Amino acid sequence: NINEEINIVESAIDRGVKAIVLAPSDTKALQPAVKDAKDAGIPVIIIDSKLDGDPSQYVSFLATDNKAAGEACAKALIDALKAKGITEGKVQVMSYVAGVGSEIGRVGGFNDYIKANSKFTLLETQYSNADMPTALNQTTNVLQANPDLVGIFGANEPTAIGMGKAIQQAGLSGKIVAIGFDGNSVLAGMVKDGTLNAIAVQSSYNMGYLGVKTAYEAAFEDKTVEPYVDTGFLMVTKDNIDSQDAKNVLY
Repeated sequence: NINEEINIVESAIDRGVKAIVLAPSDTKALQPAVKDAKDAGIPVIIIDSKLDGDPSQYVSFLATDNKAAGEACAKALIDALKAKGITEGKVQVMSYVAGVGSEIGRVGGFNDYIKANSKFTLLETQYSNADMPTALNQTTNVLQANPDLVGIFGANEPTAIGMGKAIQQAGLSGKIVAIGFDGNSVLAGMVKDGTLNAIAVQSSYNMGYLGVKTAYEAAFEDKTVEPYVDTGFLMVTKDNIDSQDAKNVLY
């Protein structure tokens, strides 16, 4: 609930905390609260999704380069389809919340790369509101309505899980090229069993760890911190899922 999130930030300001690390669920609604923190002399570090508005209201932004990650997902999908000898057909994007900072870059990067580098046709994006059962139902409907679908992309963890479950229930594992995003044990299992061709996995640990580290440096060491830090991602496939690099980001 965005009002609860705003209240939590305002309460932290009232308590006189030394710094705030914030992963905003709304790119606009939290702007006033972040400005209040700055006015109170409290450094704010934004992680995961960029806040709209004046970037001088917060001292640093740490996140995956979502545009680059979206492009990598599109390339993985195109490459997997080409390996099957498929160069044309319908592709579906299963997204989460329209307009969230991470979604704009991630899905925008995916769509732009598909349009610029292939002849695939993008169907109308579906939004699950980051709810797994909703994504499962939406994907089931998409698969039924488009038996000629060749590729599909699930743009965040609950959406990709719901998408993967729908693919499994439809008996299409390995028959349709599917790319997911994020890397919990369920999604990793779907890569291993062939339901998903690949998953783009963010370094969530880096976001949290570096977010707190940056907050400490800004609040207690009076350091000038980097205004933007790319916390990275890894494309995980069957070929590298047992590597140390994959183990470092899967959770």
